[in-house]
Amino acid sequence: MKKMKQGFTLVEIMIVVAIIGLLAAIAIPSFMKARMSSQQSACINNLKQIDAAKDQWALEAKKATADTVTYADLVSFLKNPVAATNCPAGGTVSVSTVGSNAVCTRAGHVLSE
Repeated sequence: MKKMKQGFTLVEIMIVVAIIGLLAAIAIPSFMKARMSSQQSACINNLKQIDAAKDQWALEAKKATADTVTYADLVSFLKNPVAATNCPAGGTVSVSTVGSNAVCTRAGHVLSE
């Protein structure tokens, strides 16, 4: 009686590797898009928090619309000052005056009016 070898052939292994590669090629762009979308949402939420903090600061300090604001002014009005002033996608968040929106340097990270 001849002993049969157990295992996979090279062709079977190549087919499995090709299928895994195909699945990865499909999944990675979707993952990247979801990641970018969540970073954009988080940044926009941070911008909203900063604008709300600016409004509260302006009311309490009796400031006019054109008065300038700094992050130091807003620290006591933000729940998490470090997180709120950072863009998760690496952009730079800046505040300028009471009447203007906070802005981020990343494209698409914009507060709608």
